[in-house]
Amino acid sequence: MNELLQDLNWRGLLYQQTDAEGMEKLLDTEKVSLYVGVDPTADSMHIGHIVPLLTLRRFQKAGHKPVLLVGGATGTVGDPSGRSEERQLQTMEQVEANVRGLKAQMERLFDFSSDADNGAILVNNNDWAGQMTLIDFLRDYGKLINVNYILSKDTVASRLDSGISFTEFAYTLIQGMDFNHLYDNFNVRIQVGGSDQWGNITTGLEMIRKTHDETAKAYGITIPLVTKADGTKFGKTAGGAVWLDAKKTSPYEFYQFWVN
Repeated sequence: MNELLQDLNWRGLLYQQTDAEGMEKLLDTEKVSLYVGVDPTADSMHIGHIVPLLTLRRFQKAGHKPVLLVGGATGTVGDPSGRSEERQLQTMEQVEANVRGLKAQMERLFDFSSDADNGAILVNNNDWAGQMTLIDFLRDYGKLINVNYILSKDTVASRLDSGISFTEFAYTLIQGMDFNHLYDNFNVRIQVGGSDQWGNITTGLEMIRKTHDETAKAYGITIPLVTKADGTKFGKTAGGAVWLDAKKTSPYEFYQFWVN
């Protein structure tokens, strides 16, 4: 096994991989660009975000190039992953303020000013998805993924009885479009995310497969979620979030959480 993947596996950070043999060969022979995406549903990240980001940081230390995506577009739609009910939509002003908060936190974890080949890049998917018309989206991307494929995703299937809007139903297409865009414009070959992002990651791989020839190679890695004692993931619900913002969760509370 590739030395870096072996280290991640030893740390318990590898949950799922697509084409593990192909990814290992890629990492052995090239310095790779890879990305993690975070939707700005609040003005701070919480501990559920920190593990994928620190995993990306380990790739950077091994010489690979991290691309950090802030979902200025997807944050206005809402990811159904890990949720039993519809998200409350935010105003564009709220989303933009949240984007600024997430950028400031990411800049404390990664060096975006470095001239090195593996210096981090920060992108906002609103720069491409936000400029797209509905007709362009349906014509260029809606035709690539059929409804049965989306219905097979656990995040969607689990919501069919309780109800899911078309907005959240189509979320996986937008995230798939992100991976395809980063593949074309930033040579991103790997997406890293929590285990609840597996369906969205594989949608991106499917889009890349359908918009490129057979030489196109992209991969996905998921990481176990940070969960509560009852097995549910940490989110932003009242009393449940452990924030990375010291104004929301004090350094003492943050330290005490990990000690406990």
